[in-house]
Amino acid sequence: MAVYALGDLEPTIHPEAYIHPDAVIIGAVSIGAHSSVWPSAVLRGDDGEIRVGERSSIQDGSVLHTTPDDPTVVGNECVIGHLVHLEGCTIEDRALVGNMAMVLHRSVVGTGAVVGANSVVLYDVDVPPGALAVGSPAVIKPDKARLEDILAGVETYVARARRFRDELRRID
Repeated sequence: MAVYALGDLEPTIHPEAYIHPDAVIIGAVSIGAHSSVWPSAVLRGDDGEIRVGERSSIQDGSVLHTTPDDPTVVGNECVIGHLVHLEGCTIEDRALVGNMAMVLHRSVVGTGAVVGANSVVLYDVDVPPGALAVGSPAVIKPDKARLEDILAGVETYVARARRFRDELRRID
């Protein structure tokens, strides 16, 4: 894995987190226990802080960045899909951000909420707990998220991280 300090900004990665060898972690980034960061994901904490809680997955090709004023926070038991862009936003516990979605500055995705695939949550938007945000720009549909689907995704990636930690080996 590529983990870099940037000046005095050093990542903090829990020993029980899984970081794929092709992921890149730079600067002021913290990653909690049993969380996972997958191939080609980039977490770049150069302008501010990025925090990933416990049992959350940052999937392949996702980019997490921050701003000098707004940290990027991913709570506990979150699923951040493939090719997602998060910047200066908060994803609360047990939320899911679908593949190729974007959540931008000062927006908050509430506990148990879902941002649908290819959706764009623009600046300063609050997605309420349990809501579904879909479209570009995202439209909020209250009480449409399915918590059981989010938790199933969490369990899948916690188990997958254990398997990769134990079984992944490079053969070239």
